[in-house]
Amino acid sequence: MSTRKTIAIDMDGVLANNMAHYLAYHFIETGISITEEEIQGKPEAECFEDPKAVYRYLEKPDFFRTLPLNSSAQDVVKRLNDNFNIYIVSAAMEFPWSLVEKFEWLKEYFPFITWQQVVFCGDKSIIKADYMIDDHIYNLRSFSGKGLLFNAYHNINELGFERMNDWKAVEKYFFGN
Repeated sequence: MSTRKTIAIDMDGVLANNMAHYLAYHFIETGISITEEEIQGKPEAECFEDPKAVYRYLEKPDFFRTLPLNSSAQDVVKRLNDNFNIYIVSAAMEFPWSLVEKFEWLKEYFPFITWQQVVFCGDKSIIKADYMIDDHIYNLRSFSGKGLLFNAYHNINELGFERMNDWKAVEKYFFGN
């Protein structure tokens, strides 16, 4: 009998498309439309003229609850969950008000993920798994397993980790199809 491998999966920027949400909030606030191409390679604080804009959006009620889902995330995570030990891992303690919103979001979009599979923490270096899928390279650098960099606007120039361009690439990585 083989032992199932464990995969830790980040939420923001991996399961959820926070970039699209930032752009929508910015448009509502300013009336200025910014395209995804215009912010490629920029850290969050440099995406908008006002460097505090992203943190202002993060503090709005329901920001985390209304994040859009990344394409194919539900289907691929369901398939992964059927074949691996899956844990959703979010460094949510930076925004403690996000805990309930993130948990409610997970229940809506990933009802097959149980509460025992959700880890809200402050520092992901404590996470022990075979794989971690994350969009922030600093989380992968401190991870002891195999780090997989999920493609995001802010990390397009990062090297050193195998890049997953989208959820179909994750599926192909783990299942070969």
